Amino acid sequence: MKSYSSEIEINHLVEVNWVDRWQVYQRLEELNIPCSCAANQPLKVEISNPTAAVQLWSVVRRFTASRQDQIWTLECCWKSRYQQF
Repeated sequence: MKSYSSEIEINHLVEVNWVDRWQVYQRLEELNIPCSCAANQPLKVEISNPTAAVQLWSVVRRFTASRQDQIWTLECCWKSRYQQF
């Protein structure tokens, strides 16, 4: 008898520039997020929980956001964390 988990497994096709696709794939593998990457095909990623969704977003953003956007995000995080009231 098959046991059912409360987690839902959903496969997503992630459109990533073909130059960055392999690096995104490798990072997701390091994070133990199930994914597959066939030649000339979009990256397929299995998202089974909110943590995996955030990790996917973060990894893709790392390769798609401009350097200035990444600097701005980091500065905002630092300000909200260490700003004196």
